[in-house]
Amino acid sequence: MTTTPTDDVQTFPPSEEFAAQATAKADKYDAAKADRLGYWADQARSTLSWDTDFSETLDWSDAPFAKWFVGGELNASYNCVDRHVEAGNGERVAIYFEGEPGDTREITYAELKDEVSRAANAFESLGVAKGDRVAIYMPMIPETVVTMLACARIGAIHSVVFGGFSSDALRSRVDDAEAKLVVTADGSYRRGKPSPLKPNVDAALAAPGHTVENVVVVQRNNESVDFEEGRDIWWHDLVTGQSAEHKYVPHDSEHPLFILYTSGTTGKPKGILHTTGGYLTQTAVTHRDSFDLKPEQDVYWCSADVGWVTGHSYIVYGPMANGASQVIYEGTPDTPHKGRLWEIVQKYKVTQFYTAPTLIRTCMKWGREIPDKYDLSSLRVLGTVGEAINPEAWLWFREVIGANNGPGKEPKADPAPIVDTWWQTETGAHMIAPLPGVTHTKPGSAQTPVPGVEIGVVDEEGKALGKGEAGLLVIKEPWPAMLRGIYKNPDRYKETYWARFGNLYFAGDGARYDGDGDVWLMGRVDDVMNVSGHRLSTTEIESALVAHEAVAEAAVVGAKDATTGEAVVAFVILTGSATEATSDVEALEQELRTHVGQEIGPIAKPRNVLVVPELPKTRSGKIMRRLLKDVANGDEVGDASTLADPSVMEKIAQDMRAKHGS
Repeated sequence: MTTTPTDDVQTFPPSEEFAAQATAKADKYDAAKADRLGYWADQARSTLSWDTDFSETLDWSDAPFAKWFVGGELNASYNCVDRHVEAGNGERVAIYFEGEPGDTREITYAELKDEVSRAANAFESLGVAKGDRVAIYMPMIPETVVTMLACARIGAIHSVVFGGFSSDALRSRVDDAEAKLVVTADGSYRRGKPSPLKPNVDAALAAPGHTVENVVVVQRNNESVDFEEGRDIWWHDLVTGQSAEHKYVPHDSEHPLFILYTSGTTGKPKGILHTTGGYLTQTAVTHRDSFDLKPEQDVYWCSADVGWVTGHSYIVYGPMANGASQVIYEGTPDTPHKGRLWEIVQKYKVTQFYTAPTLIRTCMKWGREIPDKYDLSSLRVLGTVGEAINPEAWLWFREVIGANNGPGKEPKADPAPIVDTWWQTETGAHMIAPLPGVTHTKPGSAQTPVPGVEIGVVDEEGKALGKGEAGLLVIKEPWPAMLRGIYKNPDRYKETYWARFGNLYFAGDGARYDGDGDVWLMGRVDDVMNVSGHRLSTTEIESALVAHEAVAEAAVVGAKDATTGEAVVAFVILTGSATEATSDVEALEQELRTHVGQEIGPIAKPRNVLVVPELPKTRSGKIMRRLLKDVANGDEVGDASTLADPSVMEKIAQDMRAKHGS
């Protein structure tokens, strides 16, 4: 979401009490500035357990392909589970699970170790070995975390696919990763109703040509599902009887940990590859420091789904490497009522709450009287992720949630600090974020790079820009959690992230420094939309629309949306036969919205679809999407003089105003 920075924005210093007890102090910046690589080496050794110490912190000789902590060996699963048990913290709760129907489970680190070991033994019994790929298509239940950690334990590379994606999206990711095993569930719950998953897996694997040998199915919502003999196995039949002992194997620091597919401007999703040592180091360090974690007393909650990188880094690997106790919630924020989130915070006495600006804006829309009913006094750090947060939502979050001291009580004198985090699937971990206890926080700004990270704002030629100048956000030096490439496509990796400036990583976002030197994010500069913190490709959605028999051509843009940050708006030209046969254009527009949701997933469903007689094109045939974006946002249409037919935009703008009020 684009923000409008000013140099006189109010800032909020940390209280003296918070600063005195803060996990991370200001000297971290000094240490990282004095010796960046030495800082990361110290963080790696002090934060994680290594079976073999590394001999070199960074090998950048094959840039832009990095090797961090060269020669070191470790196991991510051991670091996330076993070592906490060995340290005497086995009885600490690892997961407070809250199901949407209200069922609950508490799983200690000792119990989690046993479950991960059983799953690792089970997967190995199916022939899964180090280097094999495992696709995970699951709801937010403990078995999802267990599966990820079991894969990490044996060295299998997991590929989590968001449970809201369609069977076609699942199949494309299974095929690209050449997955050997799929782990799924019969279904989940969504707004009080069963939501199927296994039927989508069946549809994805119906056509031959895939590499999947087995499908393991967790029984969650007890819906009837089909089973293919010899392929499909119930989790409880396979895993429950396995031994709770499993000897982990150390892996090289650069051994692949997971592939996570993200939308790209070419339409085909990119398999972002992350490896073990550098990724685990930076996720653990930033989780601890950004949220001022004190694992012996805190209860942390990230409201994301593990189908996205936030769930990987700040539900599974970061928190568990730190031995945190955390809440995992299966359901939606408004089921069975709109106070569900705050009810959970109150129930578990959550101390850190990490969520998306979209959710905050939704809660604003519902009204503060809802959170005011609950005691949220346990909250001491709030975090935001997925998109830049507008100052109004930031202030509401601070005042209504962060200052909540319980119903009928005076607000906190020192509200919980807000940590606005900027990072990407590709970066793996926080890159820009304030340090609570150190930073004077500023509504709407991500503010400053985390210690050990070097970023910059440059112009189109790569020249550094100064305070007040808007440009392109770049990362100037390699960082431990950086992606190691695009799976099976090194050329695409170099072309996508490094070709523009050569020695600078181009993040795809616009940014500027304000007068204080704080960073403000200005939104995407490519054709990837950010909807509720989820990156969606315009090309992928256009392809889904054109796949409908009534559509001849489509153009998709992202439009400003008060709730989701950006919303999908589509403009389509009908085929000749469809134009003749369609008597109810509005019904067809609704049908196309539904079609996209089925083809890609509900998150990609357009807010508006507008049937148009023609799209705005230059004389060379290029669609001028910036003009469509103007219309979608209700703005004055920009210069249309380069169009082959400038009158096209007048018609589109009139129709949009008439139908959708833009």
